[in-house]
Amino acid sequence: QVQLVESGGDLVQPGGSLRLSCAASGNIFSINDMGWYRQAPGKQRELVATVTGDGSTNYADSVKGRFSISRDNAKNTVYLQMNSLKPEDTAVYYCNVRARRWSWSRFGDYWGQGTQVTVSS
Repeated sequence: QVQLVESGGDLVQPGGSLRLSCAASGNIFSINDMGWYRQAPGKQRELVATVTGDGSTNYADSVKGRFSISRDNAKNTVYLQMNSLKPEDTAVYYCNVRARRWSWSRFGDYWGQGTQVTVSS
């Protein structure tokens, strides 16, 4: 099994900052892409940011210049630094990891349980 534990969600005022963390543990041989997605009430889940194994990043247009994704491969952890938060950033944020459990297995997608981010005055 692969477990993902997220933390860092909170209530923050517009213009504020938060840092989300997601640590992967369990039977992991290697991790490829890591990323963050979010889902607001009544909306579909959408990509926020991803980072590949070699550190290449990709961001949704709505968060470019405000959010920054990074990873610590030694800790199997991915971070999302969120600055200049807006009310429209309010959502449940989910961590996603593409990992394989053994050297001979295929990569699979694993999801965290989600952490609530609320941006409101």
